[in-house]
Amino acid sequence: MKLMRPLLSYLILLSVGLPALAQEKWGLKKCVEYAWEHNVLVKQAGITASFDSLTLRQNRLSQYPFASGSANTGLQFGRSIDPTTNQFTNTQLLFQQYNFQTNITIFNWNNIRNNILAARFGAEASKMDIEKAKNDLALNVATNYLQALLASEQVKVVEAQVAQTQSQLADTRKRVEAGSLPELNAVQLEAQLATDSSSLISAKANAIQSVLALKAQMYLDAAEPFELDAPPVDMIPVDPIAELQPDYVYATALKSQPAQKSNELRIKSLEAASKASRALMYPTIGAFGGLNTRFSNPFKEVTGATLNGYFPTTGAITTINGVNYPVLSPNYTFQQSGKSFGGLWGGWGNQLSNNFSQNIGLTINIPIFNSGSARINYEKSKLNLTNAKVSREQIDQTLKQNIYQAYNNATAALQKFNANQVTVNSTQKAYDFANKRYNLGLLGTYDLIISQTNYTKAKLDLVNAHYDYVFKMKVLEYYKGLGLRLQ
Repeated sequence: MKLMRPLLSYLILLSVGLPALAQEKWGLKKCVEYAWEHNVLVKQAGITASFDSLTLRQNRLSQYPFASGSANTGLQFGRSIDPTTNQFTNTQLLFQQYNFQTNITIFNWNNIRNNILAARFGAEASKMDIEKAKNDLALNVATNYLQALLASEQVKVVEAQVAQTQSQLADTRKRVEAGSLPELNAVQLEAQLATDSSSLISAKANAIQSVLALKAQMYLDAAEPFELDAPPVDMIPVDPIAELQPDYVYATALKSQPAQKSNELRIKSLEAASKASRALMYPTIGAFGGLNTRFSNPFKEVTGATLNGYFPTTGAITTINGVNYPVLSPNYTFQQSGKSFGGLWGGWGNQLSNNFSQNIGLTINIPIFNSGSARINYEKSKLNLTNAKVSREQIDQTLKQNIYQAYNNATAALQKFNANQVTVNSTQKAYDFANKRYNLGLLGTYDLIISQTNYTKAKLDLVNAHYDYVFKMKVLEYYKGLGLRLQ
C-alpha cells in the first residue's frame, strides 16, 4: 500500500500534465525563410547563377594575355635527331627542353568586350531568377499559410457552435425533466449536437490537412512539430484598395518584379552576344612571343684515341705542280666509356645559355571561308534577340492581365466581405430573438436550430470572405513590390 501511494501520485501528476517546453511558433516570415533554404527550385536557380558567375569570370580573364610553359626531360635511343645540333645520330642521349609561349589579342572588333558584357548581364539575370523563384515560393507559402489560418478559424467557429448547442441541450434537458417542455425538444437538440460534432471533426481534419499542405510547400517533414503563429485576421495590415489601382500597380511591377528585371537583362545580354558574334566575321589582330632553350648530352664520352695510319678520302684529290695527289685522312680508333649520372649533366648551364632563343611578332587572322558558320551564327543571334523581345512583350501582357484580374478579384472580395458582415449582424439579431422566444416557449426547437444554423453559416462565410479578401489584397501588394506582410 505504501508503494502504491508514490505511484498514484506520479500517475496523477502525469494526468494533470507537466509544464511543457514552450514550442516556437511559426510565423509567415519563418515559414518563407525555411522554404527558401530547402526548396529545390531555389537551389537550382542558385546553382545556375553560380555557373553564370563563373562564365563571367572566365570571359573577363580572356582579355588578358595567354601564356603557357613546358619543360621535358627524356632519353633518346637509336637513330634520332640531336635536339641541340639538329644532326642525325645513333648515340643514346639525355635531353631537356624548356619552352614558353604567350599571345594576346590586340583588336577583334570588341568581341571580347561584348562577350564580357553578355556574361555580366546574364549573371545579373540569373540573380533575378533567384529572386523570382523566391518570390513565387513566398506567394505559394503565404497562400497555404492563410489557408491554414482560415481552417483554424473555422474550427473555432464550429467549436463555438458545438458549445452553444451543448448549453441549449443542457438547459432544455432540465426543462424536460421539470415537465415544462416535451421530450421532442431535447431529442432534436441531441440530433443537432451530433451534426455539429460531425462538422467539428471535419473542420479539424481540414485544419490538419491545411497544415500538412503548408509543410509540403515548405519542404518540412510532415512529422515535425508545428504550431502556427496565428495573428488575428483583422490585425493583418492591408493597403487601401485606392492605393492599388491596376494601372499604377502594373507600372510599378514592370520596374520591381524580378521576372521583368530578368527579361530586360537577358535582352541586353543577347544584344551584346549578337555584337560579339558579328565581330567573328572580321579580321583579328594579335601578338605573340616565345622563349626556348634545350640541352643534350650523350651517354658515353671519349677517353682516348690510337692513330692507325692514313687512308685516301674518297673523291678528294689535290693538285700540286700539275700532279694529282689523293687527300689522306687519319684513321683513329677511339676508346669510349659510359658517363656517371653527374657526368650526364656536364655543360648543362652553358648549353642552355648557348641554345637560348626568343621570338616576337604580330599575327592577323582573316576569316575567308568557314562554311558560312560565322554569318549563320550572327543571324541566329539576331533571331534569339528578336525572340526574347517578343517573349518579353508576352510576359508583360500576361502580368498586366494578372494584375487587372487580381484587382477585380480584390474588389469583389471586399464587397463580399462587407455584405457578409451585414449578413452576420442580421442573423445574429434573428438568432438572439429566436433564443429569447424559445426560452419563453414561444418558438419550437426546430425553428431555433434553423436560426442557429443560419447564424453559424453566416459566421463561417464571413471568416472565408475575410481571409479571401486579405489574400487577394496581398496578391496586389505582391505585384506592387511590397512583399508579404501579415503583421
